[in-house]
Amino acid sequence: MLHIIAQSPIDSAIFQRIGAGDDVLFLDKALLNLLQKGRLSKILTSLLAEHQLYALADDLEVRGISSAEMLEGITVIAYSDFVNLTVKNSLIQTWS
Repeated sequence: MLHIIAQSPIDSAIFQRIGAGDDVLFLDKALLNLLQKGRLSKILTSLLAEHQLYALADDLEVRGISSAEMLEGITVIAYSDFVNLTVKNSLIQTWS
């Protein structure tokens, strides 16, 4: 399943709904939670052990966030990669 998270602040209950092997894409304001000093940095770091976390490059650029400011292990992707994630995952849950 692909979880698309666009809300901020992120409701912590969302993380309980992410299953083994699920992909998680952060968009819009939710990208601010990927910062190394963000309030969810510990939770997101633990998620990285079992899940692939993605951030949309264009959204990062608009917000002036560099990859050096983000948690280590987040994969930055282009829109074409976003499309590939939607093809890979037959189920998609949007959290906005």
